[in-house]
Amino acid sequence: MTTTTDRAPASAAERAQRFRDLHDRLLVLPNAWDACSAAIVVAAGAAAVATTSGGVAWSLGRGDGELLTREETAEVVRRIAQAVDVPVTADVEGGYGPAPEDVARTVGLVVSAGAVGVNVEDLDPGAGSLHPVDAQVARIAAAREAAAAAGLPGIVVNARTDVHLRGVGAADTRLDETVERARRYVAAGADCVFVPGLLDLPELETLARAVPAPINAMAVPGGPSVAALAAAGVRRVSVGTALAEAAYTTARAAATAFLQDGELPVAGDALDYGALQALSARG
Repeated sequence: MTTTTDRAPASAAERAQRFRDLHDRLLVLPNAWDACSAAIVVAAGAAAVATTSGGVAWSLGRGDGELLTREETAEVVRRIAQAVDVPVTADVEGGYGPAPEDVARTVGLVVSAGAVGVNVEDLDPGAGSLHPVDAQVARIAAAREAAAAAGLPGIVVNARTDVHLRGVGAADTRLDETVERARRYVAAGADCVFVPGLLDLPELETLARAVPAPINAMAVPGGPSVAALAAAGVRRVSVGTALAEAAYTTARAAATAFLQDGELPVAGDALDYGALQALSARG
């Protein structure tokens, strides 16, 4: 009889297909930023792990916005992929450089590190504006080609557009711009489209009908529930830096209480030393 522990680890192609299949239904991704946080979200029931560039950068003492190198990002992805048995998708921001070749090099590195999906955004952090559509189309195509060259043609490319997050253009034409970009990105090889900043449910419904690929929305505190997003046609929901923010907020509260009162507030269901040791054992 073959047990779970007897089975050979899934190949990259198998993990990529598993991740792709998860998009056939609602996929909820609580974003992780290091190996232990990844193990925690998997233990909580996540079917896959998505990284958050902000959380990864903060954990390394840097700010978000491509202030890490592609090599530093790939190393975090490698540690996460070694720590969990589920598919891992990497937030590679804009690919750590404006040219298609920059994106290709980054995607090749994170695929080698164990990622079977990537987020590639259309914000150019150096310019502080979005890449022109044609330029971003070339960058997405380069991501797809680089993954194939690295032996993973089945990679799941999540094309992020920051039209709504950055408030690009007039409010009454913003959705049209997002639809146009999303369609072009899918035609270039994107498997799904991420639209952080868009939480208007009727507009999400319009977008989901107009784009021939799953739509990824970013849930925020006080925003629509996962159920409401799903009812609007969203098929993938992530949280960006929210979990990392919550973890650091808890650390600040505990440190403040200890410094002021000499007491360590500990929740009844807190993860203790032994639990964290067990979660980290695989890595």
